[in-house]
Amino acid sequence: MKRLSELTLDNRFARLGEAFSTAVAPLPIAAPRLVVASPAALALLDLEPAAADDPQLVAFCSGQQPWPGAEPRAMVYSGHQFGFYNPQLGDGRGLLLGEAVNAAGERWELHLKGAGKTPYSRMGDGRAVLRSSIREFLASEHLHALGIPSSRALCVTASDTPVWRETEERAAMLLRLAPSHVRFGHFEFFYYSRQHEALRQLLDYVIAEHFADCLAQPDPYRAFFDRVLERTAALLARWQAYGFCHGVMNTDNMSILGITFDFGPYAFLDDFDPGFVCNHSDDTGRYSFDNQVPIAHWNLSALAQALTPFIDKDTLLDSLKRFLPLFRGAWLELMRRRLGLATAEADDRERVQRLLQLMQASAVDYSRFFRELGDSPAPIALQRLREDFVDLAGFDAWAEDHLARLAREGETDEAARRARMHAVNPKYILRNYLAQQAIEAAERGDYGPVRELHAVLSRPFDEQPGLERYAERPPEWGKHLEISCSS
Repeated sequence: MKRLSELTLDNRFARLGEAFSTAVAPLPIAAPRLVVASPAALALLDLEPAAADDPQLVAFCSGQQPWPGAEPRAMVYSGHQFGFYNPQLGDGRGLLLGEAVNAAGERWELHLKGAGKTPYSRMGDGRAVLRSSIREFLASEHLHALGIPSSRALCVTASDTPVWRETEERAAMLLRLAPSHVRFGHFEFFYYSRQHEALRQLLDYVIAEHFADCLAQPDPYRAFFDRVLERTAALLARWQAYGFCHGVMNTDNMSILGITFDFGPYAFLDDFDPGFVCNHSDDTGRYSFDNQVPIAHWNLSALAQALTPFIDKDTLLDSLKRFLPLFRGAWLELMRRRLGLATAEADDRERVQRLLQLMQASAVDYSRFFRELGDSPAPIALQRLREDFVDLAGFDAWAEDHLARLAREGETDEAARRARMHAVNPKYILRNYLAQQAIEAAERGDYGPVRELHAVLSRPFDEQPGLERYAERPPEWGKHLEISCSS
């Protein structure tokens, strides 16, 4: 393990040249203090949990002191926002500091969010506020704990620096980790600005660094696009299976690695509502929960368009046809596991869809249903869950069918089946009202609640005696909260 002072950075992305990023120094925040840190994220950099108590961590993560070897850069990219192309976006409030290599040979880029103005800030102040920083921290680490690919968050630092959003708030910084911060929008920028040689340079760099297996393929560029498509399909399957709503699936928020990226007004479903919109700015419901899959397909089409200088259009169209079958297969397998099924039958998709329709009609809590389904032997659990449904005849028919389906599997070890279910069905989920309560405490200077919530959500599948309140049904005021994009 390393001490914090021994961690040095390199910035290979900076060496691509000035066309790809701009050197910018972080603008420090005043009177910084640590709000919360992730031991799991520290471990990715070979740092011990005690590094969170090192005053130097706050200095590094508040812009007060540069990381050894850091070369802060604001990356340039563009993207489609709510379906409309924006020709130049870029890191308007974050800086790519560099990357660290851990003992396992993994490379992790460090990105400081809320670091002040850059050439891409447009009319913004380049700052992040405490509430959005806490929300991204909690989501990043919780999604990872759930097994959903995500960027990671090392820590949040608060400050006395005032910033204005709807009201006056306080600035904060978040240190984000990811193997790469390249997005779909990077490729779109160089395509639409007709910088095709720079586009090729970016493509070659990303393939060499993150998709090296593609170099052995007859057409490495097509192989690269196929890998991105496959990873995106797998990511969306997990979002949909676990009820996660991203909220702003613009192409500049889509990671080339197929990880959850750029958290804004996200939410996990409370009551099952496929039309749920978590972003109060999304008036048309473009990024509703049930629209996430077609939007991911649309975003992949936008990426494909940006790659047409190097990949035949018909070849790209053939690749895009694979997305929905890949998504459906991965999603159905996840739903089988959530229901305790170990084998596949031809009508499983229809069986799952019938359950979801019943849940929607009765506003059943999505996460609790699956957890409680594994709390007891199946007949007992189904009898208890029956109380949550309005259409009793419909649920009884589904429950009878489900019991028959389980019987056909021939599982004789009921305890083993329930243990498998508990390993994939979280007891604890990041609900917006829990995040809001932790944020309000942090804004008063009390960081205990956000630290405890983070600790609970880092073990979402485990029974945690004394902390059951975090698994309770949300109060009515806490359901279906819509969150602002402002950060």
